[in-house]
Amino acid sequence: MRYWHPFTEDALHQIKKDKITKHVVLPLYPQFSISTSGSSIRVLQSIIREDVYFTRLSISIIESWYQREGYINSMVDLIENELLIFSKPEEVMVFFSAHGVPLSYVEDAGDPYRDQMEECIALIMDELQSRGIHNHHILAYQSRVGPVQWLKPYTDEVIVELGRRGIRSLLAVPVSEHIETLEEIDMEYKHLALQSGIENWGRVPALGCTSSFISDLADAVIEALPCASRSSTRSAPSQCETETEPVIDLFFGSIFAFVLLLSPSLDVKGMICQSHTQASIPEWFMGTKRYTNDDEGCLSSRPVCLVLICPIYALLGIQTDV
Repeated sequence: MRYWHPFTEDALHQIKKDKITKHVVLPLYPQFSISTSGSSIRVLQSIIREDVYFTRLSISIIESWYQREGYINSMVDLIENELLIFSKPEEVMVFFSAHGVPLSYVEDAGDPYRDQMEECIALIMDELQSRGIHNHHILAYQSRVGPVQWLKPYTDEVIVELGRRGIRSLLAVPVSEHIETLEEIDMEYKHLALQSGIENWGRVPALGCTSSFISDLADAVIEALPCASRSSTRSAPSQCETETEPVIDLFFGSIFAFVLLLSPSLDVKGMICQSHTQASIPEWFMGTKRYTNDDEGCLSSRPVCLVLICPIYALLGIQTDV
């Protein structure tokens, strides 16, 4: 983990000890952001570059998995079950609340987080509608800090507005949940909703170890194995690379994101390269190295290591329901 045991360094040490030859990195964030998955991958790759052992290691990184069927279906199952608790399920507003990021990350640095979040919500609502559930919904962003503008609309402002509009039943759905977001939803936003005229409040539980969700993550790892290739390889794009997200160098990701957060007036639009990766991240921002397939990039009987990377609060949010 990024901020608690076992640290990324500890996991890499164990990889060397176990003589792992294939390595799949699975960030425990459904959507990609330079401040979450990008930050974790940056640390991982900075360590890997300094150790000759890892330059020969076959690596594949799963950048995001918000669009996977298992994740979408698991989220829809939870929403469907919670709606049934309300006396009038059809009148409930489905309220998606996601952790926000500074607006400059998206507009200046090309962070795909907002686009991926909106696509994720659209996929969830499509699946709900296919099951005959046609509730209204809205997406808002929470947990903003500091003087800069963050992604809008803000969760607290939307809750107040929904109360003014006469909405009486609200089902909160955390879509990037961890300790911080769940605490805010269960305590601050629930209290605000009741004060604003919302009479019936509910919150969808965290995914936890839902079998369909965990099985789909396992499938994602298996699918990524043929794409694992040596970090020193610079071959032409392969079939595997065109079918999955490219693995990119994120060394400067978190550093630049931090600068943007502290410098709201910084004009970086003129600095951004027009060439983007498939993940819509500027190449100058993420670096230039890509890991592509080589002649050994296929399933084999050699040891394989799965590394899960996330901050401690994100891991707790996935494993436990607060």
